[in-house]
Amino acid sequence: MESKVIADSVLVSNYIQGNEKSLEILIVRHKQRIYSFILSKVLDKEVAEDIFQDAFIKVINTLKKGAYNEEGKFLPWVMRIAHNLVIDHFRRMKRIPKFNNTDEFDIFSVISDEVLNVEKQLIKNQVLEDVKHLILELPNDQKEVLIMRMYKDMSFKEISENTNVSINTALGRMRYALINLRKLVDKHQISLIN
Repeated sequence: MESKVIADSVLVSNYIQGNEKSLEILIVRHKQRIYSFILSKVLDKEVAEDIFQDAFIKVINTLKKGAYNEEGKFLPWVMRIAHNLVIDHFRRMKRIPKFNNTDEFDIFSVISDEVLNVEKQLIKNQVLEDVKHLILELPNDQKEVLIMRMYKDMSFKEISENTNVSINTALGRMRYALINLRKLVDKHQISLIN
C-alpha cells in the first residue's frame, strides 16, 4: 500500500504529459465532493451525473489544449466549472416554460414565492441587468413612462401630471414601450425567464 499521496498539481502535470492514469486518480479522488455539490443543487441523480461528466469533459479539453493555469488549485477550478454548468442547466430548464393544459397564460405559473437559491439569484440579477440595458434603447418618451410606472411605482394619473400629457397618451407610451421592449428582447435574443 502506498502511503505517499501524489499532489493534484503533480497528477495534472503527469496527465498533460500523457499519463492517462493520473486523470483517473484525480476523478476518483474528487468525484464524491464534486458530484455531491452538483446533486445538492439540481436534486436529480441523472442530471447530476450528466453535469459531472460534462464538467470532466471540459476539464479534459482544457488540459489537452494546454489552457490550464490554476496551478495547485485543481479542485476549486473543477468546482467552478461544475457551478457554471449547474447555472447553464437552470437557464436551459427555465427557457422552456411549463404551462398548464390551458390556452390561457397564467402569470402565477412563472412567478413563485420560493426563496431564490444562489443560481436563480445569479440568473435573476443577469435578467435585471439585461432589461436595464434594453430600456436605455427605448425612445425617451417611452423610457420615461416605463421607468415612472415600473421603477417608481407611479399611477398613470401621476405620470400624466408629471409629463404634462393626457392619461391616454401616457397609457399609449407605456403600451409602445412594452411592444418595443419585446422587439428588443427578440432582437438581442435575451431570455427573460429566471
